[in-house]
Amino acid sequence: MLVFTICYAAAVLFSRVSLYVPSGLCLVFAAAVLFCRDMRGPGLPVRLRALFSLCFVGGEGLSCMKLSRLQTDWEGLTWAVLYLAFAIFWLTFELLKQKAGGTVSRSVSGRLKELKRGRLFLAVMGICAISWASFFTEAAVLGYVPLFLRGVPHAYSWFHISGLHYFTVSCALIPALAIVWFETERGASHIRKTAVLLAVVSSFLIPVLCVSRSQMILAAMLAGFTVLTLDRGEVPVWAGVSAGAGLLLLYILLTVARSHSIEYLNGIFEMKFRLPIFISQPYIYISNNYDNLNCLIRDLTAHTFGVRMLFPVWALTGLKFLFPSLTASQLYLTKEELTTLTLFYDAYYDFGTVGVVLFSAALGAVSFALESRMREKHSPLLNVFYAQMAAYLTLSFFTTWFSIPATWFYLAETAAVWLFCRTDL
Repeated sequence: MLVFTICYAAAVLFSRVSLYVPSGLCLVFAAAVLFCRDMRGPGLPVRLRALFSLCFVGGEGLSCMKLSRLQTDWEGLTWAVLYLAFAIFWLTFELLKQKAGGTVSRSVSGRLKELKRGRLFLAVMGICAISWASFFTEAAVLGYVPLFLRGVPHAYSWFHISGLHYFTVSCALIPALAIVWFETERGASHIRKTAVLLAVVSSFLIPVLCVSRSQMILAAMLAGFTVLTLDRGEVPVWAGVSAGAGLLLLYILLTVARSHSIEYLNGIFEMKFRLPIFISQPYIYISNNYDNLNCLIRDLTAHTFGVRMLFPVWALTGLKFLFPSLTASQLYLTKEELTTLTLFYDAYYDFGTVGVVLFSAALGAVSFALESRMREKHSPLLNVFYAQMAAYLTLSFFTTWFSIPATWFYLAETAAVWLFCRTDL
């Protein structure tokens, strides 16, 4: 934490004299040091604090480089809020670890409990059937499939029927659940194995048809983190490379299918230097979100006191239709098209710096509790919960995951599968 604090102070000083690249490099260095420190020694191959350190602090470092003309000097309060957002998470985790005897980083993954035989297969196939039924219903009612539209860049954003779309995108859970099934049902018949493999393939087809890169990436991340946390031998290098190449190809194809030309994207990103689109696009999707937070801190006139963070309640209960004012708050952005946000945007919107501190502490406590539980004997479905938290912390620079109804829908659906598959049912 001392290294982070020193690097953070240096980053602020460099930024104040317009040395933006050195400013960013200070934080990228701090992120690398923190990540290596938390990954040191035996234990889980996926550690939540290490991921958050690398991605949130590293993402902030990229943003500090200010490679886009959209990016401006941050407010002093923005620097303070971002420092607290990470520091409180890290210290909360550390204090709980020390209270537990400091053994978390040295212990290994615990043994897996058995699941009710055959139940997880039914769950995987059921979620797959429901996802496809929901997709076909949306396509029939809305009258189109986004992949087959041309010249309509935002068709994917309009493709949803409120309430039903949560079931459509629940296909993101299928690859992770399938991996748990293959681990726990090794003696299953070839027919069932083929059926589960087809469910996995079809689960990636839905994001392709919806032209949803975020859903495809989330499904892949949940599967990848689940494989790593099951810790049942090393994953072959060829398998990882093949999966990465396939996802990259799908990502490129979906970018093309969105009718987003390179000229269109470069016009939005307003990069200072002529960079390849495969560099400028990830850069802006990571870095601009911190600048959106700066816009919020600079321009916000009144806090919303829980209204934004409780959006999943308003959405999942239908209250947003009865009281439209619950979802009427303004977004503060650098540019209208760039609507992605950091994990802490809504916490600040609702309660200011206090909200960020409390939310960060809660994330640190939950992360520690999950890691501790993973080192005890546990249900293999806990690995899917753990994979979800790992994905959200990895993508902490991207959006306000815990203010999104789909996040809680995924967690509730995973909990329902866990209850359905428990051996004592």
